[in-house]
Amino acid sequence: MDEQFTQLSAALSAEGFRLTASRRAILTALVGCGGHITADELVERVHQQTPSVGRMTVYRTLDLLCQLNLIRPVYQGTGAAHFVLLHHGHHHHLVCGVCHKVIEFDDCVLAEIEKVVGQRFDFEVQGHLLEFYGLCATCRGV
Repeated sequence: MDEQFTQLSAALSAEGFRLTASRRAILTALVGCGGHITADELVERVHQQTPSVGRMTVYRTLDLLCQLNLIRPVYQGTGAAHFVLLHHGHHHHLVCGVCHKVIEFDDCVLAEIEKVVGQRFDFEVQGHLLEFYGLCATCRGV
């Protein structure tokens, strides 16, 4: 099974939540789409594989995954939230302001910043979502 699926299911178990058949179907669909999906798209995707899983079960599971800092909603001008998987507690995007292309990257050098911000504000940082806005190479004419 996929490493992300294993991490998500282990995180649920560690917090005392069972991996029910419905949650398994939802996690499978979430991981299968690369971790960028709206709630309605996820409902559709889950229903294709497991029609017995209800819309509210998908929504409740998304809420639970957000509470556990495993996913985060992002709003990139589309109106509907897209949920993104937080790989090892973080997720990063480059967003083009012209064509709205989104480039994901995994390199993370924010551990020191997390520590400083946490100490300064007496806050326990458990993850982060970072977006840089600018112009992609195509829109710059490179």
